[in-house]
Amino acid sequence: MAHQIQLLLGERIRLRALEPHDIDSLYKWENDPAIWKASNTLAPFSRFVLEQYIASSHLDLHTNKQLRLMITTRDGKDVGCIDLFDFDPTHQRAGVGILIAHEEDRGKGFASEALSLLIQYCYHVLHLHQLYCNVTVDNEESVMLFQRHKFLITGIKKDWIRVGDSFVDELLMQLVRKGH
Repeated sequence: MAHQIQLLLGERIRLRALEPHDIDSLYKWENDPAIWKASNTLAPFSRFVLEQYIASSHLDLHTNKQLRLMITTRDGKDVGCIDLFDFDPTHQRAGVGILIAHEEDRGKGFASEALSLLIQYCYHVLHLHQLYCNVTVDNEESVMLFQRHKFLITGIKKDWIRVGDSFVDELLMQLVRKGH
């Protein structure tokens, strides 16, 4: 257990489980239309739904098929969250999503460190074979982030995400564990 906790502790951040006091941050983040395109959200989340989500977050990953961890700096500031979704133990894979909530916290390496910690956790604790993410082609920062962590673009979904009156392509990016 101590080894698992160490995997979630980085130089500048730690990944931690959701707590009831996270409701205010999640409510603000999930209801920010500026991030809806990246999260494929079409409508606001109610506070009640988010409270239920936090209340059920203690359930096993095998039950929920998802895991959200808060990205918290060493001095205790919550800067975002990182998610595993579509967890599939049979095929040993899961999707990954990352949010650094505020513009002033972006570009500081928090997402990169969080992704590195999550990859190690997925390989050494969950024994996953691969991780994947879906990123729109115009989200250059996210594409570069995942590429720095050895995710490869393995597909392009044409005109996949509607933005206003037009459509944008979405990349499928995968990280397949070698020698596994």
